[in-house]
Amino acid sequence: MSIKNVVFDFGGVLVDWNPRYMYKSVFNDDALMERFLADVCTDEWNVQQDKGRLLTEGTRLLQERFPEHHDLIQLFYDKWDVMLHSDIKENVDVLYELRGKYRLLGLTNWSAETFPIALARYSFFGEFDGIVVSGEEKLIKPDRAIFDVLLERYGINATESVFIDDNIANIRTARELGFNTVHVHDGMNLRDELVALGVL
Repeated sequence: MSIKNVVFDFGGVLVDWNPRYMYKSVFNDDALMERFLADVCTDEWNVQQDKGRLLTEGTRLLQERFPEHHDLIQLFYDKWDVMLHSDIKENVDVLYELRGKYRLLGLTNWSAETFPIALARYSFFGEFDGIVVSGEEKLIKPDRAIFDVLLERYGINATESVFIDDNIANIRTARELGFNTVHVHDGMNLRDELVALGVL
């Protein structure tokens, strides 16, 4: 079956986001910073905001749990825009190369409150025919339900689509649903992978 749609994850694929870009200047000690991110402002905590919890609520709950880190926790969303470091140019170039050839869709785990910052900063988001944001849906990858939202909302068939993501758990769910997949990781070249699939 021919490919008609290309579905992009954003963080780690088209956008380089990392809390270390902000906290590095705050800590001036990489070991302390890593301990803070591993024990306090964890990925698991941030995911709850990506799933729809309000930033103020997530911040308050964590500050109540770790009062000794109150101010450092407050910085996470107050200075979130600093964590949004840059686009990933080589992959954005691929996006533009796909323009006009396929239906371009986005499926991202992202807070509904911070995603507008990225939308305003990067013009390439205007190339998408549709975007499903976890924080708006109150669903999150790798849960199959958010993939179902994408498929139903835009009337697409998984077997006619390529799904691109840097998270292997998300890739596994996509494969189970019938998507052709590309796992983005260090040392790989997105364009080469799409050429191998016959997409480019």
